[in-house]
Amino acid sequence: MEDVLAVYQCPRRPRMPLVCFDEASKQLMADTRPAIPMKPGRPARADYEYERNGTANLFMFFAPLEGWRHVKVTDRRTAADYAHALKDLADVHFPEATRIVLVQDNLNTHKPASLYEAFAPAEARRLVERFEWHYTPKHGSWLNMAESELAILSNQCLDRRIPSKRALVKETAAWKKYRNKHHAKANWQFTTHDARIKLKPDYAPCSAGLLLVQIANIDDFSGVLRWRATRCSSRRGSASLHSNANMAPRSCVGLLSWLCGGRTALSVPLAVERGTAS
Repeated sequence: MEDVLAVYQCPRRPRMPLVCFDEASKQLMADTRPAIPMKPGRPARADYEYERNGTANLFMFFAPLEGWRHVKVTDRRTAADYAHALKDLADVHFPEATRIVLVQDNLNTHKPASLYEAFAPAEARRLVERFEWHYTPKHGSWLNMAESELAILSNQCLDRRIPSKRALVKETAAWKKYRNKHHAKANWQFTTHDARIKLKPDYAPCSAGLLLVQIANIDDFSGVLRWRATRCSSRRGSASLHSNANMAPRSCVGLLSWLCGGRTALSVPLAVERGTAS
């Protein structure tokens, strides 16, 4: 997370533009009966029945510091579609950039290997080196500013029935032209300092490792249980564990994972023997 936030704090660099990338799908639906147009004092009315015409994929490129965005409509969102979208970004939209700072989520196709699936090795390598790759953490796609831009697109343009891919291309092109004409940018204010304060409970593993080192006798484990129950009570509103020394895990790693709620703070395997801790 801090990697993405650090990228957002960098000043604008014309030769290394920041571009956020995301994708979304849009269901294509057509009216089965003509809608009744609006009249003075009465909104337009449409029948509740509709005809499904499949789905289309939207690739969103958003350069927040440039006030620029581009929406590419495709039939699918395969690795090849992703690779061709990146090629257009590098060779068509930012041909003069020495490197493009790319921020995206961890979807399985969002990786350099997709370029090798779509192009020859030499061309794929050339494109890979045109980008500086940054990824939002798992369950942290809200850090991607392209996701916010997709939400704006949905609210301003796509919150209605669109019957075909051709109509979708036309509508998104008009929306993109208007937004780019006014150089609409993003005012990102969430910083690393804010993250360390607001996300402190889930920011780093707990300090159970330091506590465990101080346990010299297994009889002290009842105190650890009370500490764990208190920690659960403060985070969840009620204690979820009981002080029962028979619940002690058989290994230090298991104990650490249990104390941390499944997040082990150490990677070196240790052994716990009755009477001592090493």
